[in-house]
Amino acid sequence: MGNREDLLAGARRCLEEKGYARTTVRDIASAAQVSMAAIGYHFGSREALLNQALFAAIDEWAAGSGRLAGQGATAEERYADTWDRKSRDFLDMRWLWLANIEAFVHAQSSPELLAVLAEGQRRSRRMVAAQLAGVPEDEVAQEDVRALGSVHLALLSGVMVQALTDEEQAPTGRELVRGLRRMVELLEESVPTDG
Repeated sequence: MGNREDLLAGARRCLEEKGYARTTVRDIASAAQVSMAAIGYHFGSREALLNQALFAAIDEWAAGSGRLAGQGATAEERYADTWDRKSRDFLDMRWLWLANIEAFVHAQSSPELLAVLAEGQRRSRRMVAAQLAGVPEDEVAQEDVRALGSVHLALLSGVMVQALTDEEQAPTGRELVRGLRRMVELLEESVPTDG
């Protein structure tokens, strides 16, 4: 590997071991066995390198276990199975999700990173909405992107925080499905009838 690839691999190791906020330039250079100056030369800054390593890890997750396809026979069972797998991923890859949260916090004082995270959310909304609707991404309705995609991302963030905070009390896939169904029932009950 070249210095650039070594730095990405070193940054990923540092994210896994130290997290986003505590990783220093020296840590990355040491893990990659290259000079600290190489970070500036190849990436411009520690943050840019960590961001690239983090986004690559998230993309890797999304390409594999992050997909929505489950093992159940019905759509409800597949969706529940998807959430059970995601919850396991939150715990098995704790470092990735904690680094993601740390990057979000850092982004509040970094307009460049905030813009990158916002664009990632826009892409994720479309991808998830297309998967849920069972259509190609370029055919998903904008209404579904805003509704389905946004709700799924909200669930993803909330379930992730619950799993990382108290894994014993984090909802299972079946509980999430039951909760969504119950929410729909309550919303339907609250609609005033004409009369």
